[in-house]
Amino acid sequence: MDNFDYAAPTSLDEAVGLLSSREDRVRFLAGGTDIIVQLREGGREADLVLDLKKIPELMKVSWTKDGGLVLGAAVPCHLIYGDERISTSYPALADATRIIGGWQIQGRASVGGNLCNSSPAADSIPAMIACQATCHIVGSGGRRSVPVEEFCTAPGKNVLEDGEFLASLEFPPPSRGGGSHYLRFIPRNEMDIAVVGSGAWLRLDSSGEKIEEARIALAAVAPRPLFADDAAASLVGKEPTEENFTQAGELARKIATPISDMRGPADYRVHLVGVLTRRALTRAAERAKASLNGKS
Repeated sequence: MDNFDYAAPTSLDEAVGLLSSREDRVRFLAGGTDIIVQLREGGREADLVLDLKKIPELMKVSWTKDGGLVLGAAVPCHLIYGDERISTSYPALADATRIIGGWQIQGRASVGGNLCNSSPAADSIPAMIACQATCHIVGSGGRRSVPVEEFCTAPGKNVLEDGEFLASLEFPPPSRGGGSHYLRFIPRNEMDIAVVGSGAWLRLDSSGEKIEEARIALAAVAPRPLFADDAAASLVGKEPTEENFTQAGELARKIATPISDMRGPADYRVHLVGVLTRRALTRAAERAKASLNGKS
């Protein structure tokens, strides 16, 4: 590992000031479970590492006046799935954070860091896409917001520009009749990277017999996580049946462009897209019906 400077700002303004004063390579440490390994192995280089966990806003879980969730970018996974209100309101997010590494990793790793690492196989990103998260970005040029489905641009790359970092993630208020789920396929427990991941969210009408809205997202089947908007749109106005979910899975398969690697051949991964999407939608519908009945 090459030498680098280290700083731990205690406010957003201080972090922005440090960024503005440096013209060399700056990397950010939220949990450190990715960047430390990358720096050690030469996958990334840094002249300055900014530790963001000392900034209170980035470690905060809060709720908007209308009941939406705001997660600081450095909030660790265990505080997300361990929060009953979050698990009830955004179950796909709890599903994803519960399977990111082991419990030691979950004590440090954050969904903000998982997003900024921008791996095509990241578990939290499809869940956040399904739950309609918005990224709030801070930098020397001010603040801006980006839908999470537009954040990643390529493996390890995203929309963050020099002098910017992710400050928080905001989720819209949960709706009655809404439900979500995330699941992935891994070939064995020792391999913790998804072969395919699928996140789904849908909202049923008051009778529970029709789908009013839906969202589907995929991991590990393209250079970046995908929002399967056509597949989701195909469900609107239909009944939450296995047949309709299977058809949505077939549409989701059409946007998958996976590679063949040690985790599995491309054609197998395309097949899994259909299977996992159907299962994710089925479980999301079960949760949506439970919310209509006043159950978590």
